[in-house]
Amino acid sequence: MDLPPYLATMPMHAITEMHGEAGLRERFRLEIEEYGDEERQRLDEALELAAWLHRDDRRSREPYVNHLLRVAIRMLHHYQVRDVDVIVAGLLHDAVEDHPAELVDGGDPRSGGELGGGEPRSGGDFRSGGEPSSGGDDVEDPTDAALGVLAERFGARVARLVAAVTNPPWDPGRDRYEQYREHVAASLEREPWARVIKVSDFTDNGVGVIHSVGPKVESSARKYRPLVPVYRDLVTRGDTPLSEPVKQHILDQLDLAEQRFSAILDQPAHPA
Repeated sequence: MDLPPYLATMPMHAITEMHGEAGLRERFRLEIEEYGDEERQRLDEALELAAWLHRDDRRSREPYVNHLLRVAIRMLHHYQVRDVDVIVAGLLHDAVEDHPAELVDGGDPRSGGELGGGEPRSGGDFRSGGEPSSGGDDVEDPTDAALGVLAERFGARVARLVAAVTNPPWDPGRDRYEQYREHVAASLEREPWARVIKVSDFTDNGVGVIHSVGPKVESSARKYRPLVPVYRDLVTRGDTPLSEPVKQHILDQLDLAEQRFSAILDQPAHPA
């Protein structure tokens, strides 16, 4: 595929529509050019692992990896994040939530072999914000075991950030959206860098809701709309590690998301 020389200045939705995954991969490559060889290797390994884990997943009309690439590119380009751990965690932010068993037991996309012989690994409890513990009963929990794999491959900090943006199992006795909102507020309270990942994720899902199709448009708007004030609060906090211009950019994006949610959900009823 021939890609335009101005790819680095194109909006991500335009790259997605015109050039798909190949265009987003090239844009990601351009964004990480200034990193050193070792850092680029870590980023490439994270991308290939994420692409392999989500290889059969779709997001509306596109491969799921497109979403992960946009989350990472947005942090690199619009949020000016240069912390490799944060970008790696952004690429892998849905890996543990969506594919914990496959992450533990599955193959390595680089070699076609297994990751450590397919045995569950004890990574300790990354969901409490602490360092990995010495193992024990957590080995039976696929989430903790999957986080242990990420810790071994990419470091404890990456695992901790992914844990902070990984939803807990749904409680069937509770409203799904209410539980989701409470989890977001609580987990991001203690992990400022996880806020950055989650805001990029929310922007892709919320501002990008108009690129969804079918019933998912309305259901996504209902899920994400109550989170707008939560993210406004988190973004503007003093310990959120972003510059003031970047924070204002995100606030503008949250305003745009709110406008789109309103257009979807607040349409007046048509007379019979």
